Amino acid sequence: MYLYLGGDLAIEDKSIVGVFDLDNASWSHLTRKYLSQAEKAGSVKNAADDIPRSFVVCADKTIVLTQPTAATLARRLNIQEKSNGRI
Repeated sequence: MYLYLGGDLAIEDKSIVGVFDLDNASWSHLTRKYLSQAEKAGSVKNAADDIPRSFVVCADKTIVLTQPTAATLARRLNIQEKSNGRI
């Protein structure tokens, strides 16, 4: 299944490594450093029309900034897994 992240971007759920709340995760200097290095490397995609609320780390080391909260994305993933019989 695919998870819609905003804009014209959807990713396969199998490629998701983690979904993180941007406000909570960015308190850590390590997370800020990780996001900064990824941005400098060109690995960050922005799928948010407004201020991003969360970010998704993909298996190919791409980071996607998204408008929906991490809780909303996690709920969407859970609904998809239930509909596929994974849970």
